Amino acid sequence: MAHIILPPDWRIPERHITPESWYWQSVSRRTCLKLMGLGTLALTGWLPGCSGPVNEQEFARNPQHYEWTDLDRTIYPAPRNPTFTLDRPMTPEHIAAQYNNFYEFSQAKDDVWKRVTAFEPRPWDIRIHGLVHKPRTVSIDDLLRTMPIEERTYRLRCVEAWAMAVPWSGFPFKALIDWVQPLSTARFVRLTAFYNPSVAMGQRGYGPWPYTEGLTMAEAANELTLLATGIYGHPLPKQHGAPLRLVTPWKYGYKSIKSVVDIEFVREQPATFWNTLVPWEYDFQANVNPAVPHPRWLQETERMIGTNERRPTLYLNGYEPWVGTLYT
Repeated sequence: MAHIILPPDWRIPERHITPESWYWQSVSRRTCLKLMGLGTLALTGWLPGCSGPVNEQEFARNPQHYEWTDLDRTIYPAPRNPTFTLDRPMTPEHIAAQYNNFYEFSQAKDDVWKRVTAFEPRPWDIRIHGLVHKPRTVSIDDLLRTMPIEERTYRLRCVEAWAMAVPWSGFPFKALIDWVQPLSTARFVRLTAFYNPSVAMGQRGYGPWPYTEGLTMAEAANELTLLATGIYGHPLPKQHGAPLRLVTPWKYGYKSIKSVVDIEFVREQPATFWNTLVPWEYDFQANVNPAVPHPRWLQETERMIGTNERRPTLYLNGYEPWVGTLYT
């Protein structure tokens, strides 16, 4: 005789149960944070490694988090640079828009787009200074009028072993370098993101805030390095780092600082956010390398967001022809 068991109301459907591997990653992060003395940050997602599903229907009912100005309409969609091509399908925009690491707003990835409503990326000024002949403070609109805006399709590889393929719009960092004319003593570039804990809830916790990143001068001047102002043929949405973010496609995604307000040319290697917070897990260079595992997971393969397809991780994310000579 068959026994029919009716599950109680409190039982979670099996399809909603967190996979065991995700649970142990979370436990590992909590243990790491306790060792760091950051127990209050032991929430899933503070350190990279936790992800969530994408809900297209819910996203469609919400704002896109970008607005068109008259200037934007003269710029986007920008002409595509045919030099950069993809070996994989483009990630659908609604998926890329919902899956973001932006710790200023959330410790998770799948709710950043819901938490950026109060953030205002215009008006916006960027200070460019340090070891340069022509220091400037410039608005994002003046940058858009001055710089050569183009579209590039790039692979994006996160240190957490997930990946996307997206069309960025922006201008080469080299164009900005030529504009401000660095001194010969400038060896690095230090970038700093906005700081506003009143709207960026993540900045009310442990830092070091504001978020900072850095590149060598050779990396900043490389043909691949882009300062992005748009994506998918329109201005950057807030969750993607509006109105200005760094894109270095051969490096792990945490290198690509969002919502930049300060660019300083310096002599000494600058401190950076993740390398300061967790130096044994995140280095300054942050180059994609499948042969070098993260302390808590392997890097030989990557998972494509949206399809969960597994692909082999490419050395320097497949951009060795452009940047391989920078590293020996």
